[in-house]
Amino acid sequence: MNIGNRIAFLRDQRGLTQEELATSLGISRAALSHYEKNRREPDTETLSKVADLFQVSLDYLAGRTTQPTTTLDTDVRQFADELELSNNEMLDKFALTIDGRKLSPAEAKRFIAFVRAERNMGE
Repeated sequence: MNIGNRIAFLRDQRGLTQEELATSLGISRAALSHYEKNRREPDTETLSKVADLFQVSLDYLAGRTTQPTTTLDTDVRQFADELELSNNEMLDKFALTIDGRKLSPAEAKRFIAFVRAERNMGE
C-alpha cells in the first residue's frame, strides 16, 4: 500500500469526506484527490499533518511498516531530539554501536570531533 492509498484508507476509517480532510490539512480538495489517486505525493509538511491528525507514524504512511502507531511517545521523541552526545554522562549511559560493536569512549569522542570538524568545513 502506498501513501495515497494509506491516506484514503485512514480518511475512510474516520468517515471524513475529502473536503473535510482537505480543510483540516489546509490544502485543496483537488490536491488531496491527487494524493489519494497517487498522481502526486504530499510534501513533508502535509505528510506530518496527516500523521498527526490520524496519530500514525510517517513510516506507516510511507508503507515502511504495517503498524500504524508511532513507536516513540512524545517524551521519548523530545529526549531523542535534544540528546547531546558530547555529554560524558550520556556517553556512559548509552551504547553507541557501529557494525554491532560498541564504541569505546575514545572512539565516541573522535566521532563527535569528526562531526564538529565536518560542520565547520561546511560553514
